[in-house]
Amino acid sequence: MIRLEHVSKTYEAGVVAITDVSLHIRPGEFVFIVGASGSGKSTIIKLLLKELAPTHGKIVVDGKDLSRISHKQIPMFRRNLGVVFQNFRLLPDRNVYDNVSFAMHVVEASKREIKKRVPLTLSLVGLAAKYRSLPKQLSGGEQQRVAIARALVNEPKILLADEPTGNLDNNNAWEIMKLLADINSRGTTVVVVTHNMEIVRAMGKRVITIKKGVVVSDDDGDNEE
Repeated sequence: MIRLEHVSKTYEAGVVAITDVSLHIRPGEFVFIVGASGSGKSTIIKLLLKELAPTHGKIVVDGKDLSRISHKQIPMFRRNLGVVFQNFRLLPDRNVYDNVSFAMHVVEASKREIKKRVPLTLSLVGLAAKYRSLPKQLSGGEQQRVAIARALVNEPKILLADEPTGNLDNNNAWEIMKLLADINSRGTTVVVVTHNMEIVRAMGKRVITIKKGVVVSDDDGDNEE
C-alpha cells in the first residue's frame, strides 16, 4: 500500500530532513510514526502527498510510483488519500455539511452522491445532528471530527493524520483516536504522525520511530491478527 525505498530528503541550504528511510505499510494497517519535533515525521507525510519530492529514493503509494506522476496528475492521485491536520483547516464561513461536501465538489461528485454520502459520513463521526453548525460553534474535538469526515467522504483507501490530537485536550484526543481505530477496522489504511506517546503505547499498534531523520525502530505492537 505504501512503500519507501531508501528515501532521503534534503531541503535548500543543505538541511537534511530524512536519510535512507525504508518502510512498508500494508493495506489495512494502522501505523504510528513518532519522533521528536524536527525528526522528519511531517516530511514523510508531505512526501506521501507528493507535496515534496525526495532527493533520493523511491516512493510507491497505492501501486503508484510517485516519481512518475506528473503535476497534472497529482489531484487525481490524492483522491485516494484522506488527510487530517492538527489545525483542522475548516472553512470558517461554511457549516459542517458544506465543509464536508466541499471535498466532494472538488472531485466533481454528483449532487446525488453528495446528498447520500455526506450525511452517512457525518453519522460515522457522530456529528449528524450538527450539520448546520459553523466551526466556531463547535468544540475542538468536534472540529477535528468534521476534518476527519471531510477526509473520509470520498472513501479514500488511505487516511494520513498529521498530529490529529495536537490541539485537543486528553479526553478529546482519546475520542479522536478511537474514531480513527474504528475507521481502520472498516478497512482503511491509517497512518498517524504524533508525539503523544501515552496514546501510542495504549493503542497497541505498529510504531515506527524516527530520530534525526533516521528510522531507529519499527515495532509491530499488538497489531498481528
